[in-house]
Amino acid sequence: MHIEQIYTGCLAHAAYYLESKGEAAIFDPLREVQPYIARAAKDNAKIKYVFETHFHADFVSGHLDLKKKTGAQIVFGPTAKPGYEAIVAKDNQIFKVGDYQVKVIHTPGHTMESTTYLLIDENQKEHGIITGDTLFIGDVGRPDLAQHVVSELTEEKLAGYLFDSLRNRIMPLSDDLIVYPNHGAGSACGKMMSKETTDTLGHQKKVNYALRPDMTKEEFIKELLTGLTKPPGYFPQNVLLNIKGYDSLDTVMDRAKTPLSIKAFEAAANETGALLLDTREAADFAKGFIPNSINIALDGSFAQWVGEMIPDVKQEILLITYPDRQEETITRLSRVGYDYAIGYLNGGFDAWKKSGKEFETVHRITAKHFETTYSAEKPLVIDVRKKSEFDSEHVIGAINVPLNEINQHLSQFPKNTPFMLYCAGGYRSMIAASILKQRGWENLVDIVGGFDEIKKTSVSKSDYVCPTSLL
Repeated sequence: MHIEQIYTGCLAHAAYYLESKGEAAIFDPLREVQPYIARAAKDNAKIKYVFETHFHADFVSGHLDLKKKTGAQIVFGPTAKPGYEAIVAKDNQIFKVGDYQVKVIHTPGHTMESTTYLLIDENQKEHGIITGDTLFIGDVGRPDLAQHVVSELTEEKLAGYLFDSLRNRIMPLSDDLIVYPNHGAGSACGKMMSKETTDTLGHQKKVNYALRPDMTKEEFIKELLTGLTKPPGYFPQNVLLNIKGYDSLDTVMDRAKTPLSIKAFEAAANETGALLLDTREAADFAKGFIPNSINIALDGSFAQWVGEMIPDVKQEILLITYPDRQEETITRLSRVGYDYAIGYLNGGFDAWKKSGKEFETVHRITAKHFETTYSAEKPLVIDVRKKSEFDSEHVIGAINVPLNEINQHLSQFPKNTPFMLYCAGGYRSMIAASILKQRGWENLVDIVGGFDEIKKTSVSKSDYVCPTSLL
């Protein structure tokens, strides 16, 4: 069977391309659709269908632009109510793609419209299942996302639906089927996904905690809901965009790809109240940045942290990027629904600095310097990693304020006492530093390389908490 996984690491997202006899289908596409169109053109194939497993929360799908550009029909599973023309399939309905068949299996639980697609080859052999967020490798979809859009649903009720879907619709299928999920490790749509992005269903029945045959529904619900962190704030907004529709990516790009002189950039910032977003690496940002700008580096989990740290997807944004990376930045913003970038500083920060304009810096020290300071002075240290990372190991005496909760806990950051920030490797701590600087904090120091580097110093077992297995 001709099926390809198209994986995008920064979002831990998998789309799928299926082709037979000059007909193609795309499953759960990202916002930028040209790569899918190009892939079909390579096979001289016409994209016939765009299958959606559910209304996604963590990204804006490309289904509408694919329909507009190729004439493909959009397909959702039972109970879906899109605000645009689409096929709402019936349970067990079959769609033909060349000599292949795609069978609809309604699997509510992650969301009520969640659907698994069973792939059947030209010999009528069942090949695999495209599971969306119903079944991951090593995990299942969290059931607490749809309730933020549909108020009468509870996470317990959805977890119960998911238990029934897995037991009654997925687990009875053949063990040799290949599982093709929508996400891998790093996605916020589950809590313990494997780094592997495909597996056989038979192996998942053996190793996936959620598929244990002796598990009761009550045990499943309790285990599934235990340890869930708060979903990113942009998730409900992305769900609504996927339900109701959105501007085409072409429109978004035309609006955002506007080079601005320094004078025009300053005027736009003053007139619109736009957020100044600097996407350069942490090291470069620390050496100099435009006052009031925040740093979320493009080379990292950019889209996810934009979604975590910028509450409103309709926030107007002015960009400071490396030369020739403006289009990439705009595209990656649009993947998570941030469609209102209104321009970028022509020449980037270098142009700003060369003009003699005022700029700010972030003071950074190496882990070796931290070792000396920590041993002599025992300064206030703030760890901005996730609670689970902090609980696993941290500098003795450090305070944990997870980056995604920083705005709710600003009181824990003193303005008159110097303090030091660290994360795992330096990406998140610079985001935190930039936000604090924007809000008026000056007495902060960022530790280069974060905890990864701290552990390499002689600040040893007695100076940081570490799991026994790592000692």
